[in-house]
Amino acid sequence: MINKKDKKKESSFFEFLKTIFYAVIIAVIFRSLFFEPYNIPSGSMLPNLLIGDYLFVSKYSYGYSRYSFPFGVVPLPENRVFASEPKRGDVAVFKLPSNTNINYIKRVMGLPGDKIQMKSGKLFINGSLVIQEEDGFYRHIIKNKFEQILEQKKERLNEDKSYAILNLNDYQVMDNTKEFVVPNDKYFVMGDNRDNSLDSRANGGWFVPLENFVGKANIIFFSITDDTRFWQIWKWPFNIRYNRIFKKIS
Repeated sequence: MINKKDKKKESSFFEFLKTIFYAVIIAVIFRSLFFEPYNIPSGSMLPNLLIGDYLFVSKYSYGYSRYSFPFGVVPLPENRVFASEPKRGDVAVFKLPSNTNINYIKRVMGLPGDKIQMKSGKLFINGSLVIQEEDGFYRHIIKNKFEQILEQKKERLNEDKSYAILNLNDYQVMDNTKEFVVPNDKYFVMGDNRDNSLDSRANGGWFVPLENFVGKANIIFFSITDDTRFWQIWKWPFNIRYNRIFKKIS
């Protein structure tokens, strides 16, 4: 015979499970429809995004595809619903076309129909040279052991859109390319660390289908040095990059 005390314990346990279930459902909905966290694993977007930066990626910026949802299990009537096309200069997270289990983050440089080419480290879009202004040098320290000095430049797409890029020199493999013509419903992407980025210039050229976009990178909500793991809480007071918290991504 079950006494009142046992019934109360059983009821409390089920209430706890129900609370956890609702919390998980709310988190999944929020992550699928609004914002998804993403951390920077490599230096391909230096100097704008550092290894150890944690971002919020807005899921609604480009609408929703099956990649907007966990495991891609939600069937949609079209490749993308409530679709809004990425803009040139956006920093976006997307599923790598050759392996959709991997997320990449790059800057959108070529829109459908565009012609993109690199000549001696200079970027040409539809035959026009994209302006690059000298902006000093960038000192890249890798895990507090190795130092790399890179040229920093300010690249201007138009009057309203500019950002910093890095360049080792003008003679690297991807500093001189063929002319890429971007197919319909696909996009050409590049890293800001131009000589250290596996992007649309690599392997003969590849493009990102609109369906593969996860969202637009909006803001850095947390940042720690690249030699610190997120779970190493005891190191946070000394290794958090406080000046990067809540920094808007340009």
